[in-house]
Amino acid sequence: MIKLRTINIRISTLLLPLGLALVGCAGDPLESGVDPFAPMVFKEGATAMPLNPPNKASIQPFYVSQQTIFKFAVDTNSILIGNDGITRYIVILTSPNGNSQVQYEGIRCDSFQWRLYGTFEGSTWKENPLSSWRAIQDNTPNRYQAALAQGAFCNFTSQEKNIKNIIQSLNPNGFTGQIKPTNSYGVVN
Repeated sequence: MIKLRTINIRISTLLLPLGLALVGCAGDPLESGVDPFAPMVFKEGATAMPLNPPNKASIQPFYVSQQTIFKFAVDTNSILIGNDGITRYIVILTSPNGNSQVQYEGIRCDSFQWRLYGTFEGSTWKENPLSSWRAIQDNTPNRYQAALAQGAFCNFTSQEKNIKNIIQSLNPNGFTGQIKPTNSYGVVN
């Protein structure tokens, strides 16, 4: 009888922690309101338009593709790494004749999408009332959103959270937008 009681006590002491662990894991997701298997729903945070035009001292040109005739630059002071997974920034697009367009945009790394929030016209920012998320085009000459996403703002499908890493990635001596520009001899231009 004593041996049987000792065995029961030993088994009870071994099974008690296991049982408590299972009870802790067995929470009802309907009661807690959190279902760990439910798909994540994207919720965009509030976006305020910039207050100032691009800062000429912090404009950083970046490489887009060999096929483009435009020049592209980003205002590094405007880069905002949002908690909602969106990296917002001011980009300057310059045509061959010297005309520039300044835009405030956002990039989502998780879905590889971009959004135009507004443009700088005259001396004020104008919101884009028809703004919506669009797929980033990776196979066009003016693929600047893809170059920013692949070369600086994203780590595959994750948002880069360190502003120093982003600014270092935008360095024109090393930035390629994930595509090395080479001539026919394999020399980087």
